[in-house]
Amino acid sequence: MNQPPEPMGVLVVDDEPRIRDGLNRVLKPMGYRVFTAARGREALELMAQQNVAIVVLDLQLPDVSGMEVLRAIKQDYPRVVVIIITGFGTVQTAAEAMRNGAYDLLPKPFEPDQLRIAIHRAREKMQLEKEAERLQQEKLQTLADLFLEKSRLHTIVNALPIGVMVTDHQGQAVLINPTFKRYMALPEDMAEGQALALYINDEALRSLIMEFSQGCHMGPEDSPTYEFSIGPDKFLFARGRPVLGESGECLGAVVTIVDITAMKVLDRLKREFVAKVSHELRSPLSTIHEQLAVVLSDLVGQVSPADEHLLSRAKEKTQGLIALIGDLLDLSRIESGAFSEAPKFVHMDELLENIIAFLGTRAASKHQSITLQRPAGALPPLKADPLALESIFGNLITNAINYTPDQGRIEIHLRTNETHLEVQVRDNGLGIDARHMEKIFERFYRVKNEHTRYITGTGLGLPIVKGLVEAMGGSIGVQSQPGQGSTFTVRLPLAADSNSLGGKTEG
Repeated sequence: MNQPPEPMGVLVVDDEPRIRDGLNRVLKPMGYRVFTAARGREALELMAQQNVAIVVLDLQLPDVSGMEVLRAIKQDYPRVVVIIITGFGTVQTAAEAMRNGAYDLLPKPFEPDQLRIAIHRAREKMQLEKEAERLQQEKLQTLADLFLEKSRLHTIVNALPIGVMVTDHQGQAVLINPTFKRYMALPEDMAEGQALALYINDEALRSLIMEFSQGCHMGPEDSPTYEFSIGPDKFLFARGRPVLGESGECLGAVVTIVDITAMKVLDRLKREFVAKVSHELRSPLSTIHEQLAVVLSDLVGQVSPADEHLLSRAKEKTQGLIALIGDLLDLSRIESGAFSEAPKFVHMDELLENIIAFLGTRAASKHQSITLQRPAGALPPLKADPLALESIFGNLITNAINYTPDQGRIEIHLRTNETHLEVQVRDNGLGIDARHMEKIFERFYRVKNEHTRYITGTGLGLPIVKGLVEAMGGSIGVQSQPGQGSTFTVRLPLAADSNSLGGKTEG
């Protein structure tokens, strides 16, 4: 006789008995096995002894910090979902917790319903991950059986909950499962073996499938994906791989389509959460910053140097938090597509000169030189959002100033060709080690060493720059050597009618 499945285990880690008891009373009626621990080391010992799927973890523990416990859990038990609860939650705390692998954060005090929602989301995440693994295994099994038994292949593919299309080397569809037909709004009785255009209206997706079918993307590292929408509320994700014969020749392609609408909704909810939290924090932080400025100005010469230093550091930190909130809001607007205004024709040399003039005081305080080098003759204007351009190059030049020592040199090189405008921001500053190069455009990532620890920043400037550049259809790259400086290169496409406008016009 089969035994009923064991209830899912939840570990509550908090040094306050009333919190542990309260969470126990909420979770047990939900059908979970609840374990409790008052200390971090006790929690890790319980993890080794019990089958725990979800951990509700306080950051303030008496023996070790909750952040250390979080890192240990994610290292030893990567599948365990961790929900942070804290009475000292800040945007920076949330960011650090998410970087260390936390799934969610609940600021104390919270209502039982908030905890229930967080636990349900965590359980759904685990189920989705398990389902994704199952689907991946089914896909691999389908590919393995492709050349063995056609009837068996049809049975398996037709039962898959993901859309599947198999093409020959000419791009004609030789197999389509019902899920694919449903996703692409095709009739259920539509026959196979016809041209690709009859099944797929999206021209870019058709082109990508033809490339796969003709063997253009053979390696596992060369597997482009494509995201598209069917209507305003349906988002799909396509991935393809070539089908190879025994001698390695390309026989066609297998294309899978997954419904990612739920993920898109989750992303939107996350953006709305960030925007709401940021708006709620900006006003009190601005008030604190202004009050600190008033206190500092009123107490000049009346307090000890140590106290004055502490007040100055507090003022500096609040300014950093305000900047972080601003960057988070900018990222949220970029992701939602609401950042850019209507594009206008912009003369890049004038815009860069204005940015250099604005930041010149900051560079002069460090005895740095900033120069703009541009080609002779008139430059074609760039059609883009001027505020987005100011954000891109303001961030890059500010970074160059911050990460270049006193008496350093910053050069901006502007050049153009028939299709693109290129701007290089060079400095002879600290430079970036090769191991950091792939991560510097990630959110909240900052290069930390003995040279940079006193440089304040949010770790969001470069992600904002990258998001804006890519939204304009451009690209950004970086070359750097530690101790020799960095060069950031931005390439932006020129509008088709910009060359006809010539250089600057009068009036």
